[in-house]
Amino acid sequence: MSKISKFFKGGGSAASKGRGGPSPQEALARLRETEEMLSKKQEYLETRIERELAVARQHGTKNKRAALQALKRKKRYEKQLNQIDGTLSTIEFQREALENSHTNTEVLKNMGYAAQAMKKVHENMDLNKIDDLMQDITEQQDVAQEISDAISSRATFGDEFDEDELMAELEELEQEELNKGMRDVRLPSVPSTSLPSRPGKMPACHFTFLKIKPCSSSRKRAEDEDEMKKLAAWAS
Repeated sequence: MSKISKFFKGGGSAASKGRGGPSPQEALARLRETEEMLSKKQEYLETRIERELAVARQHGTKNKRAALQALKRKKRYEKQLNQIDGTLSTIEFQREALENSHTNTEVLKNMGYAAQAMKKVHENMDLNKIDDLMQDITEQQDVAQEISDAISSRATFGDEFDEDELMAELEELEQEELNKGMRDVRLPSVPSTSLPSRPGKMPACHFTFLKIKPCSSSRKRAEDEDEMKKLAAWAS
């Protein structure tokens, strides 16, 4: 019995038979073994084809019978090689389909495990309790925000005093300071010399309101200018 017959006719293990069929992993392993065996058969046939071509070239027209027999064998090997190519294509397609099916099965199995885990997690959860919890969290956040606003707001200590009274008191203080400044101002002395009755030469030191003419003494002039500055400040 050929190896291919063993694979497809009772080649499975006892454990696989007991389960009613091989597992995807076992089937994939068998398919890969079959592909490996057919690949080796391909290499063998390719070697035989090259050998028969060499024999046909060697005999040529000198020994037509031997050359033709070599070409016939070559044709048979090529036919077997084409058949193996088709078989390998079929096995490759089946293996890929089985791999995809196995992958999908594992994905669905894992998704089922995840769904069961989520169900188990949610068993002890009550939607009403969750709503109450979220409401409590919202209320506590509002309280925390109010506390933060109260702490960060500007302090208003002393706002119980009347602002109008404070302004009146401030104006009174400013008036007192102004009056004090006016008392400290020393007005210039009135000149003792009488004014002339007719035009003529003015005295050496003659004052007018807010204006002073220069005197002969420099020190006197500086004192007069200082007095006039104070008088001008008071008048303004």
